[in-house]
Amino acid sequence: MAEASAIHPTPPAATVADVMHPPVTTVEQNDHVAGAAYLMKRAGATALVVTQAQTREPVGIITEADISHLVADGKNPNDVRIYQLMTTRPTVVSTTTSIRDAARVMTSGRFRHLPVMGGPGLVGIVDITDICRALLDAPQAAQEPLPDR
Repeated sequence: MAEASAIHPTPPAATVADVMHPPVTTVEQNDHVAGAAYLMKRAGATALVVTQAQTREPVGIITEADISHLVADGKNPNDVRIYQLMTTRPTVVSTTTSIRDAARVMTSGRFRHLPVMGGPGLVGIVDITDICRALLDAPQAAQEPLPDR
C-alpha cells in the first residue's frame, strides 16, 4: 500500500520569487520626493527602492505613506530630497525566502514592503498584498497556524 504523501506529494513552499514584482522601480537618494511620487503613480507602485548611484545597491525605501505624511506636515515634495525622508538600510529578503518567512519578517518589523535580492542584486519587491494573496491562495494543507515567536 502506497503512502498518501507519495501519491500526493506536498508542493514546494512558495517563495517571494513567485509573487514579487519585477522589475522594481528605483530612485536615487538625491532625487526630489515629487519625482518619486510621480514614478510611483506611473508604475502603479506603493513603494520605491532607493539605490546608491554608482553600485545600484539598495540604501533605502520610500513609500506612499512617507510621502503622504510629508504632505500632511505641510511640506512641499519639490523641496525635499528622498534621502531626507526614506527609511535607510531596508530589510531585504532573497528570492528563495518562503512566503511564510516573508510574512514573519513583515509582521515582526511592521513592514509593508520588502526588496528582493537575487544573484544579480536587486530583482524585485514584494508588498503585504502579494504576501496575503499568496497565503490565501495556498493549498489548505499548507495553512497550518503560524507559530508564535
